Amino acid sequence: MSDINRQKIVDSVPQKGFFGHPKGLFTLFFTEFWERFSYYGMRAILIYYMYYEVSKGGLGIEESTALAIMSIYGSLVYMSGVIGGWLADRVFGTSRALFYGGILIMIGHIVLAVLPGDLTMLFISMVFIVLGTGLLKPNVSSVVGDIYAPSDTRRDAGFSIFYMGINLGAFISPLIVGEVAKKSFHLGFGIAAVGMLLGLIVFAVTKKKNLGLAGTYVPNPLTPAEKKKVSIIVGISAVVLAVILGTTIPAGIFTLEVFITLVGIFGIAIPTIYFVVMYRSPKTTSDERSRIIAYIPLFIAAVMFWAIQEQGSTILAAYADKRTDLTFAGLEISPAWFQSLNPLFIITLAPLFAWMWVKLGTRQPSVPKKFALSLLFAGLSFLVILLPAYFGGEDSLVSPLWLVLSYFIVVIGELLLSPVGLSATTKLAPAAFSAQTMSLWFLASAAAQAINAQIVKFYSAETEMMYFGTIGGAAIVLSLILFVISPKIQEKMKGIR
Repeated sequence: MSDINRQKIVDSVPQKGFFGHPKGLFTLFFTEFWERFSYYGMRAILIYYMYYEVSKGGLGIEESTALAIMSIYGSLVYMSGVIGGWLADRVFGTSRALFYGGILIMIGHIVLAVLPGDLTMLFISMVFIVLGTGLLKPNVSSVVGDIYAPSDTRRDAGFSIFYMGINLGAFISPLIVGEVAKKSFHLGFGIAAVGMLLGLIVFAVTKKKNLGLAGTYVPNPLTPAEKKKVSIIVGISAVVLAVILGTTIPAGIFTLEVFITLVGIFGIAIPTIYFVVMYRSPKTTSDERSRIIAYIPLFIAAVMFWAIQEQGSTILAAYADKRTDLTFAGLEISPAWFQSLNPLFIITLAPLFAWMWVKLGTRQPSVPKKFALSLLFAGLSFLVILLPAYFGGEDSLVSPLWLVLSYFIVVIGELLLSPVGLSATTKLAPAAFSAQTMSLWFLASAAAQAINAQIVKFYSAETEMMYFGTIGGAAIVLSLILFVISPKIQEKMKGIR
């Protein structure tokens, strides 16, 4: 986008009105608040909906299969962000992309809430939500950046306020949806749909007044020739895919297990291709190639970290349901409530970490060492959760405080890795691939969950200690290796700290 167009966008946005920030931040804050409310509300109960017996309102899917589906779901959500970003850059613009995404998300939740509960409806719902989240999630953040001039000193604070909206929505929704789901899963999904509807209403009603031209420009629109070419490719691909699925599914060749394996392969292959293309590109300088080499161990560490963190909505969700004493201080706890712990701890601890980095200044650990520490905490969070079985056996119900402690420890690791990783990605990215490198960072979570889909099937009451111990121990070993080689990584970063 040209500097002239960027300035036109900024000038069209009322620059005061929301805690001293542009009015557009109000629109984007509450749009994302309600989108996260809907997504995390749905996610908090989806695993239970899949493996609960039909008599309890669930689908009766075998638990290990449900855990794998949940992991694949999360992987596809992050992969779809690449498509959503491309459509915004070349076709819709970010404003329309995020609005269309919200509509698709709402339809996906309505499918779960209203239509008969079966595996087909579940997968149809997932398609809508995956595509919708891919359109909305990356692009709403881009619009936040559009409402500030590049030199505006309020930008970082604005993103911090926006980040609070994300976590507030994610904190509140499992508490509400989890409680309602005790009576009816469909009603819980209905509340998630209403949440997305409220987000769409906020966006539609306030965008013209508050956002001005932000998100309306298509940065790199398709030419007529490119549109024709893309239409032909999409059309042929759709026909070929329909023929393949139409013949292989009835024949029993393309099964759920095959699909899970394919997503696992794509989860590793796509980021690998990204690295190769960027490294080999003639547009990449020698210093930038060195930084790409430095980024690879950081990316692998991020995959390991997210592989543990994302099991909060799969393995630990099942653990909360089946292994945890849900009566605490006279209250009956919904297992879905534990999904609120992650955003609660982030809201509480993020300001402390921000203050700590400012206070330490140049004395703070380097990026590789922060990643090493994050892996250490991730590994410890899994070692903590195996202790109840070690001390009390695999059949007894454990105190919910064990889960609280595990979630708390992994959040410390998240705050050492997630914001640091975003910042490091922008610094280490080759100039010609800045946007694509940011997509690569989000693919770390996609790769992690694709891997999880392959390993969650090994979890059971009998293998609980070995499962948590093996994965937690692997994270700690990788943490130590990363700590040892961190000076070499820092050297390859060519002056970036």
